[in-house]
Amino acid sequence: MSHHSAIAIPARDRSMIPRLTATVLVVDDEYLIAEGLCMQIEDMGLAVCGTAATAAEAVALACLHRPALVLMDVRLQGDKDGVDAALAIYDEVGSKVVFITGSREPATVARIALDHPQAVLYKPVSNSQLIAAVNAAIAS
Repeated sequence: MSHHSAIAIPARDRSMIPRLTATVLVVDDEYLIAEGLCMQIEDMGLAVCGTAATAAEAVALACLHRPALVLMDVRLQGDKDGVDAALAIYDEVGSKVVFITGSREPATVARIALDHPQAVLYKPVSNSQLIAAVNAAIAS
C-alpha cells in the first residue's frame, strides 16, 4: 500500500475553495436572534462553526475555527462589546466581519467604522440584506 500525504493548498489558492467550505461565526447575546441567523446562514449553504454571546467567547471561537466571516452584534454580554471582539478577531485571525446592530448612535457607528467592517446591517435585518452582505463579504 502506498501512503499519500494530504495536499496542502497554498494560501494564494484558497480563493478557489468552494464557498460551501467557508464557515461563519455568529455572535449575538440574544439566543433567538443567534439561532435565526444560524438558520439563514445554513439555508445559504454555508456552515456555522459556532455561536458566541460574549466578546471573549467570540475571540476564542474565532481563533479555534478561523471562520471566513463573523456576523457580529455590537451589544454583547460582559464588559467588552462586538467592536472590541471584532478588532481582536481581525488582528488575530483576519476574518471578515459583518456588523449587525440595533444602534444608530453616532459614537457606535464611528467605532464600527474604525474596525474594517465588511458591511453594517441595522436591525431588523431582512433575509435579502443578510444574503447580499454575506455573499459580498465571502466573494471579496
